[in-house]
Amino acid sequence: MTPLEIASMACMIAGSLVFVVGAFGLLRLRDFYARLSGVTITAGLAPALIFLGLFLDYPTLENAWKIALALLIQLATAAIGGNAMARAGYLTGTPPTEATAFDDLEEAGRQRSAERSEDAPDENGKA
Repeated sequence: MTPLEIASMACMIAGSLVFVVGAFGLLRLRDFYARLSGVTITAGLAPALIFLGLFLDYPTLENAWKIALALLIQLATAAIGGNAMARAGYLTGTPPTEATAFDDLEEAGRQRSAERSEDAPDENGKA
């Protein structure tokens, strides 16, 4: 085996192990938000390692473009999808674990509501 083949195999095995750890995190993490964070990180790192392993196994310029495009699409969709799922969970009232110390979105919503009530017209119609 050449050093390039060994590096390729190591990257692919590492990517597979990251997927296994992400799946284990789905079972062990405490709440929706922690699970989603683990899955989103896994969805970014594991394919990157596997794609790198594929490139090291078949190092051509054509494969580099294909793998770079696939990785770009995967990273973008994982981040956007994770954000959309977290937002949907928050807006539907999915409760965080009791260990969650603070809620930045709730605090920001209270501040925004206070600012709006200050800017609202009074009973005479003046702001």
